[in-house]
Amino acid sequence: MNPVDTQTIAAAGLPALGWALHGGLLWRRLATARRDPLTGLHTRAGWTTRAEHLLAKHANALVLLVDLDDFKAVNDTHGHAAGDTVLAATARRLSGWCGRHGIAARLGGDEFAAIVTDPGHTAGLFALRAALDQPVTHSGRVLPVSASVGHCHRDCLPVPTLTDALSAADTSMYAAKGHGRRNTR
Repeated sequence: MNPVDTQTIAAAGLPALGWALHGGLLWRRLATARRDPLTGLHTRAGWTTRAEHLLAKHANALVLLVDLDDFKAVNDTHGHAAGDTVLAATARRLSGWCGRHGIAARLGGDEFAAIVTDPGHTAGLFALRAALDQPVTHSGRVLPVSASVGHCHRDCLPVPTLTDALSAADTSMYAAKGHGRRNTR
């Protein structure tokens, strides 16, 4: 091959390499945007697509909404770093409860969601509540934590859409809040 051909090939390959690097960076940014940096859980955008797929595929899917009770008081009393510790602990507990049968997300603030496909998890709702209500230690202080959990089974919906499941779980969660702290409905 003569030197001119080598230069032509190199010149033609350079833009392709640039586009490949650019595509890789965009893919990494997109993956990062679908994960909450504090908790490592999916964000709403990252979770929704997967949750819709699981809901459509599994007739016995269970959709959950979790809201931390009195979370503002933790931030106001102990500072935002303490609040971050509580959020990270909640994420670990929820994700651990889902295990390999589902996925969890932080929707924003102190609100979390999950979908599980194993019907055995329904019986485990009390275990989840107990795990979420465990205190968290931050900077030598024990912080009280409690959460309200609402849930909806796919088979209880007239039309099994994620929007309807989240709405039903939201109604269930606020009913639990109405019955006092540390409730599940």
